[in-house]
Amino acid sequence: MAIKVLSIGSDRKLFEDGSAVSERITEYGTLVKELHIIHMCNFRSGLKEKKISENVWVYPTNSLFSILRPLDAIRLGKKIIFDKKFIRGEAVITAQDTESGWAGMKIKNKWRIPLEVQLHTDPFSPYFRGFQNMVRKFFLKKVLRNADSIRVVTAGLKSKISKQLKIENSKLKILPIYVDKKKIEESQVTFNLHTRYPWHFIILAVSRLAPEKNLGLAIRTLKPVRDKFPDTGLVIVGSGSEENYLKLLVKRLKLEDAVAFVGWQNDLTSFYKTADAFIQTSLFEGYGLSLVEAGLSALPVITTPVGIAIELAHGKDAYIYPHDHPELFVEGIIALIENNQERKNLKINLQKTLESKLLSREDYMAKIRDGWESIATKV
Repeated sequence: MAIKVLSIGSDRKLFEDGSAVSERITEYGTLVKELHIIHMCNFRSGLKEKKISENVWVYPTNSLFSILRPLDAIRLGKKIIFDKKFIRGEAVITAQDTESGWAGMKIKNKWRIPLEVQLHTDPFSPYFRGFQNMVRKFFLKKVLRNADSIRVVTAGLKSKISKQLKIENSKLKILPIYVDKKKIEESQVTFNLHTRYPWHFIILAVSRLAPEKNLGLAIRTLKPVRDKFPDTGLVIVGSGSEENYLKLLVKRLKLEDAVAFVGWQNDLTSFYKTADAFIQTSLFEGYGLSLVEAGLSALPVITTPVGIAIELAHGKDAYIYPHDHPELFVEGIIALIENNQERKNLKINLQKTLESKLLSREDYMAKIRDGWESIATKV
């Protein structure tokens, strides 16, 4: 069945020629008759309507204020559905998370076209807090209850939604983020972290520098580790609102010579493949893409029990510790430094476990197409 899809999101990389996001969306276009994407953004972005491929278009909302983005997406979505002659039974609306989901729900109510909502984070974590997140969670509950299909990235997230919102399992689908295993394995190293930094053992963190990523734990953990192994260092890849706070923490702990902030990087291959261990300290995650990429790059992992890590075995696949026990992170890192065989075992086991959970590109695309086609008829 050839269907038309209206998608609502906020990933600016859609407008970057050759970006991974643009290429992925172009591939999605091969699954459907037409794919129309509403990009929620402010007018200062200066973006214009763009045709990505023969049957894929992107439309920026160019909203005056951020709070108006969902309203502008609703207005634009209704116009697209009318102008492009969407037909019930042959069309689907897809949206990601709260703001775009709210817009999708309103468009669905107007035109009675089925709605698929994708969740890539865990809004039901007790650490998903703060005023803005509480507002998001309030609206998200209504969006999820009104969705015809809910796509999540882990079994744990599916279980939370089912229990807390009493949503029937038939509406909930698990589809992890696609990870190109072959590309990761074949990517070539262009530099070695050990030639850039003087440390013997290098711990890598790849993350947005945001409160929920809890990177202060990684920094505080380094202090007692260096008391025993002073040639240990931490490389942090990423950017975000907590950058100044984290740099001040490094200074306060007198770790300026032990922590490197390198900003966001387009190519992580050399970081993953030349570090000695990977650390994830998040309070919550929807999936944990960087952990998967690190594991497939043969890095031993130490992590909090969030996202995909909940499905891993502690001591076999990774070292998994609660965020409120920093002493366990210290013990885990020291164990990795002291025991080469343990590092090797964790690498091998994690790679095998992750590979067993990954889908091929063909299977992944087929699941997306089948999911859209199955809900298109729910009118």
